[in-house]
Amino acid sequence: MQSRRQVGLAFALASAASFALSGIFAAALLDGGWSAGAVTLVRIGGGALVLLAPTLWLLRGRWDAVLRSWREVLVLGVLAVAVCQLAFFSAVAFIDPSLALLIEFLGPVLLVFFTWATTRRAPAMLTLAGAAVALVGLGLISGIGGEALHPLGVLLALGAAVGNAGYWASASKADSELPPIALAGLGLLVGALVLGVAVVTGLLPFVATAAPVVLAGATVPWWAAMGMLILIATAASYVVGILGARRLGATLASFVGYSEPMFGILWTALLLAILPSGMQWMGAAAIIAGVLLVRLGQARRPRTTKGPAIVEGIPGA
Repeated sequence: MQSRRQVGLAFALASAASFALSGIFAAALLDGGWSAGAVTLVRIGGGALVLLAPTLWLLRGRWDAVLRSWREVLVLGVLAVAVCQLAFFSAVAFIDPSLALLIEFLGPVLLVFFTWATTRRAPAMLTLAGAAVALVGLGLISGIGGEALHPLGVLLALGAAVGNAGYWASASKADSELPPIALAGLGLLVGALVLGVAVVTGLLPFVATAAPVVLAGATVPWWAAMGMLILIATAASYVVGILGARRLGATLASFVGYSEPMFGILWTALLLAILPSGMQWMGAAAIIAGVLLVRLGQARRPRTTKGPAIVEGIPGA
């Protein structure tokens, strides 16, 4: 069990590190004239195409498993991919992106309370304390200011938080019949279809250019930045994230996901030579402390097999 947790932690950290690169790749495309909707649709659609062949191969003769797992696929594709993306990018039209990110990352906290409500088992005090400390750390890293809150922006960002929680809930189902690659491939395909409808209906503006973009100080073709966004920060990230979540359970895996903004400032320092501030270092330390508290809270919970805790893949999460 311990080795399984260690492997799961490695996968979860690798997923957070690769997801964190998405900001740098996407920023290059946005600065090059792409709209957020275009970047999102091509990213998710490209990830679905990359995983299509291995998904079909893994599911040969097992399509009945897909039918039995349809809820799992829909939660990942519609809620975790499409709704989360749409809600976040809609929210930043009304509130600061750093605040929208902080609200979106309330997903793990929502998951803790959802599990509490459905299993009627209160989380350990250390888990609740860890959630609070990690959120403070995320706020310090995000550098949110004291701007006025726009109610619609906050509501949309909360929709992204629900999508974030849905990702961890669907990704962590330990008894899933779908291999991680297949689940990620099907989820991205469903998400791409929903986002495609949003683009066609005008809900998600689509503007793309073929001009070169500047990535980490170098001028590269647009397809190079998009290719890395698809391969590293989408296809690989989702697959590795599911591998980690199934070993750690939704609660712990989701709080390890708080390391994503930490990796973000690391990649920014390495690739863009922008060093983190002292407040961001404090935030990183708080996130690490929060995750450790969550882990300790889980370790002290007695095992149980009752109730919907199976959603998290690990009892007492």
